[in-house]
Amino acid sequence: MSSILDQVMKQLDGDQMKQIGGLLGVDTGKAEAATGTAISALLGGLSRNAANPNKAEALSQALAKDHDGSVLDGLQSAVSHLGQDSGDGILRHVFGDKRGRVESGVSQASGLDKSASRKLMAMVAPLVMGALGKKQRDEGADPRGLASMLAGERQELERSRPEAAGIVTRLLDTDGDNDMDLSDVLSHGRKM
Repeated sequence: MSSILDQVMKQLDGDQMKQIGGLLGVDTGKAEAATGTAISALLGGLSRNAANPNKAEALSQALAKDHDGSVLDGLQSAVSHLGQDSGDGILRHVFGDKRGRVESGVSQASGLDKSASRKLMAMVAPLVMGALGKKQRDEGADPRGLASMLAGERQELERSRPEAAGIVTRLLDTDGDNDMDLSDVLSHGRKM
């Protein structure tokens, strides 16, 4: 079974990546690499949240109500319209007050400036939620199953995309202080 990262990246073909690159002011290759980094960061944040049963329940309800996967249909014309309103809301829910730090980490890891990183994160957030909602529905996962699914996504990223694992690991607090701070960001930035 393919990962959420793979599912979303397959939906974004060369034309969409070229369009994303144009919106961010970077070439297609850099847009593709940055998109993978942003999706990895989102999956890491979702995985961390879903480890808490109450947050897993809230995420499961949000997916069932608002994220059925239809956002992935017809991406040809939708890329430039993705993001801002729904993406910003998703990022606030996933990262809370750590959002700016996460965007800075994605910026450092991807080589995008912070403004482009923020824009990219908001663009891919609805896609990740749509793919996750579709997968939850297809598998009939309850909140506990959703948490397990996201833990599996994180493990798959660590196995198959070690370059993305640095983002996920950083989101899960590398220094063990239960706070993702600048030392966590810099620690993984140096390793990458």
